[in-house]
Amino acid sequence: MTERTGEASRPVAAVRRPYLIVNPRAGGGKASRFRVADKARALGAQVFLVDPSRPQDLAEIARRAVDDGADLLGVAGGDGTQALVAGVAAESGLPFVVIPVGTRNHFAMDLGLDRADPSAALEALTDGIELRVDLGFAGERVFVNNVSFGAYAALVQDPAYRDDKLGTAVRVLPEFLARHEGPEMVVRAGLLTVERPDAVLVSNNPYQMDDLAGLGRRAQLDSGLLGVLAARAETPAETAARLRSGQPRGLARLATPDDVVVHADVEALPAGLDGEAVTLPTPVRCRISPRALRVWVPRHRPGTGPAGKPPGWAAVRRVVSAVGRAAPGHHTG
Repeated sequence: MTERTGEASRPVAAVRRPYLIVNPRAGGGKASRFRVADKARALGAQVFLVDPSRPQDLAEIARRAVDDGADLLGVAGGDGTQALVAGVAAESGLPFVVIPVGTRNHFAMDLGLDRADPSAALEALTDGIELRVDLGFAGERVFVNNVSFGAYAALVQDPAYRDDKLGTAVRVLPEFLARHEGPEMVVRAGLLTVERPDAVLVSNNPYQMDDLAGLGRRAQLDSGLLGVLAARAETPAETAARLRSGQPRGLARLATPDDVVVHADVEALPAGLDGEAVTLPTPVRCRISPRALRVWVPRHRPGTGPAGKPPGWAAVRRVVSAVGRAAPGHHTG
């Protein structure tokens, strides 16, 4: 959601009790390096520091903050943490601030935030504007970016994925696609039905046409549409070739305001929800809630120009090429 959307924005009013949840270890310790907690406290925010060594229900912590009088919620963490608290902000009608200290920060990228200096996002509290953006839901779980199933979810479920996304893709995808592992799925969205896809990605607003892996940018975050990508191939090499070419031929692609329902032959389906490994009861009904979230961003942001190709797309293409070479039945030369 940037100036590319044409969405009107409005200046923000002062808040009296902002509440910021900070994960000091996210993104290799970015919050600590950029002194996010100290700078937030200097602006009058109450700060809760996440303890990664023990389980904590961050959504419940955010709800308690609202009950105690918080009038703004913010998160300095990765996309998965942001989604948890964004859901509470939306249900409470409170503004939400994103501090991009995660590894990828895809949501922050589409908001135009400065990912090189996460603390710059705190300017939203003093010189900000409000944007209204959509939220996605997979069952009762909120997602700000996407929810994935099948081959996509297999990557997220792998323990090595968080620290080495591209390397994990090279290792996991060939075997997964060669064996057509995992539950059999059926995807239904409006008039579209896809039988037995190997990979499914449902996104909060569609990704650009040249981004078949859901790793890049969305042109807007307020279209009221879910993006759907469902891929099924007879061989892994075919899948790799299609992804490598950047062409959607042979792939089911849709932008829809309708619910997207993922059926499976199991009671619970492994999924990747904003990069976090989860298990969702089936059938999984995905929906979009238009303009549900009030996001406060700095008035001046570096990422509000025309959308280009996704950062790192050349690396993604190299991964897909490696998948194709490793796939059974693929021959070079």
